[in-house]
Amino acid sequence: MERVSGRHRRNFNLKGASVVGGAMAIVVVVSGTWFAYSQLADSKCTGSIPLTVAAAPEISPAVISAADAWSKDGGNVGGTCVSVAVTPVNPADMASAIAREHGVLLAGLGQADGTIQVPDVWIPDSSTWQLRLRNEASGFQPTKVTSVAQSPLVVAMPQPIAQSQKLEGKKVALASLLKAQLGSAEAAKFGIVNPAKDASGLTALMAIQQAASAGKGSVQALVSALTYLSKSRSELREELLAQFPKAADAATLSESLGAAPLSEEDVISYNAKRPPVELSAVYLDGSSVPLDYPFTVLPQVVDGQKISAAQGLLKQLTASSFKNELAGHGLRAPDGTYGAGFVAPIGAPSASPAITAAAGGGETGGTAAAGVDATAVSKVVGTWNATTQPGRVLAVFDVSGSMGDPVPTAGNQSKAQVTQKAAVTGLSLFSDEWAVGVWAFSTNMNGTKAWKQMIKVTPLASGRAAVADTIPKLNPKPDGNTGLYNTVRDAYNAAKASWQPGKANSVLLFTDGQNDNDDGISQQTLLEDLKKAQDPKKPIRLVLIGIGTEVDKGELKTISGAVKGSGVFIAEDPTKITDIFLQAIGSRTGVQ
Repeated sequence: MERVSGRHRRNFNLKGASVVGGAMAIVVVVSGTWFAYSQLADSKCTGSIPLTVAAAPEISPAVISAADAWSKDGGNVGGTCVSVAVTPVNPADMASAIAREHGVLLAGLGQADGTIQVPDVWIPDSSTWQLRLRNEASGFQPTKVTSVAQSPLVVAMPQPIAQSQKLEGKKVALASLLKAQLGSAEAAKFGIVNPAKDASGLTALMAIQQAASAGKGSVQALVSALTYLSKSRSELREELLAQFPKAADAATLSESLGAAPLSEEDVISYNAKRPPVELSAVYLDGSSVPLDYPFTVLPQVVDGQKISAAQGLLKQLTASSFKNELAGHGLRAPDGTYGAGFVAPIGAPSASPAITAAAGGGETGGTAAAGVDATAVSKVVGTWNATTQPGRVLAVFDVSGSMGDPVPTAGNQSKAQVTQKAAVTGLSLFSDEWAVGVWAFSTNMNGTKAWKQMIKVTPLASGRAAVADTIPKLNPKPDGNTGLYNTVRDAYNAAKASWQPGKANSVLLFTDGQNDNDDGISQQTLLEDLKKAQDPKKPIRLVLIGIGTEVDKGELKTISGAVKGSGVFIAEDPTKITDIFLQAIGSRTGVQ
């Protein structure tokens, strides 16, 4: 029987569907959800504790087998039988559903399908999903996070191409491989799955960004790599896999997808279908985060019996016998080794990097996200969005007198100079699909107005140089105060007046202080005006970035709270403005 629910990557031949062992145990499938429960004539357990599990499609068959085995063994908690229901669900879909329950959105995912229900236990393919949720929803605090499997990141290449480039069985740095492709007239088409929607794309981008940040011209190198990858991007992993060649002749190979960062399991699963052209897994040299399949008891589970039931299932998924079950589905154990029946690609290491620490928070076991924080993940998503997605932004810069204060961590350059450098970097990340406008604000900038337009919102495809020319002019006004309230209101209304469909419309405001404008409007007037100005048909995101330690976080959060989908981000060290800027684009809510 082959059946899974929701949007998924591939079909599975699920074992154990139907009656198993006569009256001893029963496993049934209803609408794509698998149930395992004890029906023992001589069982010592009674009643039923229902436990719902949503698992990434590729690991769900192994989870079902483990739940079935536990059921046949009389799985119970304190004498009460446990009923386990396992549903294969695409991690992006479940992440959207969980975000919906917490009243937030994850950047790049959109609204969740209303048919997807949040389970008791979630096993996505990567801890990066949890990190993104933690960053957006303060209430998302799982009580148990433990890896139950692993699949390292690889570069999947059609075997003829890998062999011709002498890469099969070799280890290469992903950034170096990309650089070689960029510099070759005969480069293979290199694709990626949208990092905002797929963990393999996200972890690949993390490796690329880390490598790019270590060299000279890092921003330009990163933009070049992302622009190149975006030309062959896919929204779903199965869509990308479908682009690999169906024949080995030179014409087909040159026209089809020639390389893509994916998981080792993707390559094994693809080749198991005996395609006309098999894939090689080119393993990566240098650090990269593998897919780590974290077993997660979700925060809404507070019933003691249900938590114990989840711990009982976890015990089955961390037993030594589960290693061989995983191997049969192309997955490794959490320590990076693999069991019997694993079809290792050429060059596969006997053990990929072991998982040694937790992803932070709650009662945790090991996950592969050790050393990776939520802000780093948001920065990666933000870089991708800036480089590849269309948008319109009105960038508003504080030029009050305090912006002339020195920044010790920047060789005593002024806050204005540091901000200008960050603005130059930020502008270079935006693709030509963006339109950018620039305002400067303080007090009495244009008569009694608190702000001055440096350039209207202008398409970068034709006006990038003109926009860039305004940045050196963002110099402090020695006697200027901070006309924050008037500026925020007027900037929001200006963005609304120039709003365009099909793009992310936003106001991005940088300030180092708090409102100080005797002739300006009150905070209450600002909040009322912002609420009146909002139009659900014309959403505008208001992003407030505080610079230094003199900003009033409470004031900024109050302003942001009046505009749905907006956020506050603080760069206490002004030299970190670029990082905070990218975090702001890649996440939604900012400081909690």
